[in-house]
Amino acid sequence: MSKKKLAVLAAAGAAMLLAGCETTNLKMGSGSGADTVATGGAGGATSSGENSQLEKCASPLGTVSLVENQNAGWYTILRDEYRLPPTANLLRLMVQQSNCFVVVERGAAGMRAMSRERELMQSGQMRGGSNFGGGQMVASDYGLSPEIVFSEGNTGGLGGALGGIIGGRAGSVLGGLSAGTKTREAAAMLTLVDNRSGVQVGASQGSASKTDFGGMGQLFGSSAGGSLGGYQNTPQGKVIAAAFMDAYNQMVRSVRNYRAQSVQGQGLGGGGRLGVDGGAAPSQTYTPENAPRKAAPTRRTQRRR
Repeated sequence: MSKKKLAVLAAAGAAMLLAGCETTNLKMGSGSGADTVATGGAGGATSSGENSQLEKCASPLGTVSLVENQNAGWYTILRDEYRLPPTANLLRLMVQQSNCFVVVERGAAGMRAMSRERELMQSGQMRGGSNFGGGQMVASDYGLSPEIVFSEGNTGGLGGALGGIIGGRAGSVLGGLSAGTKTREAAAMLTLVDNRSGVQVGASQGSASKTDFGGMGQLFGSSAGGSLGGYQNTPQGKVIAAAFMDAYNQMVRSVRNYRAQSVQGQGLGGGGRLGVDGGAAPSQTYTPENAPRKAAPTRRTQRRR
């Protein structure tokens, strides 16, 4: 092998070390995962083709509805910049495959569809036995709220600088390789709220990252670079899906061993244990027995009467 080729290969190796070649596979949290983590399907308590990293439960812990704040800044980025659909559909799949909760419909489109069927029933247009009467909807025990934090970096600047230092053919290849290298990152948060009491019963955070080497085709030609260079167009959605699965797994691990929080004394909402200056003791409840008593009348007040 000529010295020129050796120099090119050495430059490629240096670029891979700088970018972290172990991150070419999609990473969820501290581990690695497949390119797409949300796979397969679900039907009732049965799932198929699900990701092996998805945490599961032996039986559901209750019903859950997805609460997505479409006015939040992260949702605007999801819709306008990344052109991605709502996160609710992605989470629905993960939740049902995990068998930890039973998903109930509370989205605007789904609720309109159910209302339309009931209106048709009331109008007399449905055939007999359709059974769309009242009292059949299942309550949502919990509300699951997602949130996304976006971050996307580009490591090409450092590689370009090193390429200028090395110079020559090897330097230009190194600079071109690193210029096309991008590390995509995403962090996701989930909160689980009890719909009856309004108490937050669970919260979790997850993350994922993926490094794409878009300049590999410059090293090895179109035959090998065609497939590797395609990573440059990997959608941010794959990283977001992995971040949500990481967050959901963190939550499942916690709620599987759930123990309710309790406040000593008066319980939840009974005043708390943190006192306020000038106020009653937080653990003391007003009763006729502990109410302030009026002073007994003196002889002077009795004479005035």
